[in-house]
Amino acid sequence: MSATDGPRVLTVVLNFRTPDLTLRAVEATLKAMDGVAGAITVVDNDSGDGSFERLSQAVQARGWDRVRVLASGHNGGYGAGNNFGIRQGLPDGTRPDFVYILNSDAFPEPAAVRELLGHMESHPDIGFAGSRIHGEDDAYHQTAFRFPGVFSELEGAACTGPISRLLKNHVVALPEPTDTQAVDWMAGASLMVRQQVFDEVGLFDEAFFLYFEETDLCLRARRAGWGAVYLPSSRVMHIGSVSTGMKTWKRMPSFWFDSRLRYFVKNHGVTYAAVATLAYAAGAMISRLRSLAGGQRPEPAEHFLSDLLRHALRSAWHRRVGGPSGTRYS
Repeated sequence: MSATDGPRVLTVVLNFRTPDLTLRAVEATLKAMDGVAGAITVVDNDSGDGSFERLSQAVQARGWDRVRVLASGHNGGYGAGNNFGIRQGLPDGTRPDFVYILNSDAFPEPAAVRELLGHMESHPDIGFAGSRIHGEDDAYHQTAFRFPGVFSELEGAACTGPISRLLKNHVVALPEPTDTQAVDWMAGASLMVRQQVFDEVGLFDEAFFLYFEETDLCLRARRAGWGAVYLPSSRVMHIGSVSTGMKTWKRMPSFWFDSRLRYFVKNHGVTYAAVATLAYAAGAMISRLRSLAGGQRPEPAEHFLSDLLRHALRSAWHRRVGGPSGTRYS
């Protein structure tokens, strides 16, 4: 198959101050898209460090005629940056059949894109197909998940054997699938989306600056009848957290708590969001009681519980009094 036949795939790679990794990701993707119709769009998300110029010059110098580099103009977050690339469509102005979202620090193996595309072509009810993400040591990176809810908040915070066994069907992080498996949602490091899904349910919700935007998109699509599938045969090596710096965080940033709260309020209502937060607090208390006998699991970040509760109370107050102009949870 030539690169002009068959369904068209638009690959979107979002860059934020990672030009060297982005070029490496693009080079790997060009090999993975050999024989696949479509193009690659690199979106520089207002890096402000010369990334746009460097990427543009490198793409031109290497003669990558299937690649274009665009500037988003502002950093509205992960969803906004990807939306900018998706809205541009293919370079000839036409719309793709599929959009392949790839992190700038993720490197597809040669068959990775074709595996995702082939499965989606043969399963028209599937809206999302995601890859097996692994590190440089081939260790699995958590990729496949259930939708979060009240019981998952309780289990995740308590993390005790009896509670985890009782709530096993609510644990968000699924065990690594060894075969093709239907899932609720997948991380967006390597995710193929049917264009028809975007047409029906919309693009990423740009009110999420970072985190929970893939979860929200997959939930909206699920409610519209679209499935999601994890394909271990599509393999992508991922460094992880390079743009966000998450590995160096000591405390969760406020935008993480904003995204979590928005996800619950938007999709389940204010009361549900409050109950989910109380469920997490109850689970955390159980975990702390366990610490009296040793073996406590550390919090996701320093002062996580107190930050979570403080954020919830502050958000409830803002809702009550009208909130700052930039606060949107519904």
